[in-house]
Amino acid sequence: MKHFEDFELGEKIMTRARTVTEADIVNFAAITGDWHPLHTDAEYAKKTQYGERIAHGMLILSLASGLFSPEHILNWAFIAFYGMDKVRFVAPTKIGDTIHVELEVIDKEDKGRGGVVTFTERVKNQRGEDVAVCMMKVMIAKRLE
Repeated sequence: MKHFEDFELGEKIMTRARTVTEADIVNFAAITGDWHPLHTDAEYAKKTQYGERIAHGMLILSLASGLFSPEHILNWAFIAFYGMDKVRFVAPTKIGDTIHVELEVIDKEDKGRGGVVTFTERVKNQRGEDVAVCMMKVMIAKRLE
């Protein structure tokens, strides 16, 4: 189990990858009620700068969360997701794109029995291009003494 004190500044973590499907976009639209035609109407999307439907930005962040959860957070002394700052969607993710997440530890803040670890989170596509970037904060427990 990895505890707060085990994280080191500059440490990098990479997740497995996942392909974004049309079903992902349709299901996300249904769950959230966000049926913007850029995401759900192929004819509308053809006329945009992207030339085709693109995934919702919040869908990409949600998928990113799931990509690092099984291998990493379940093996961390995880207390809570603490938040995100400076979220930016810097490139579109299209149906069929494959994304993965690269995390880098950039800060640690002691909070007594645990602490907040801050990561730069980069969601990248199959070409290595950033599609979303943010600062992610996670509360991690310390070892019991």
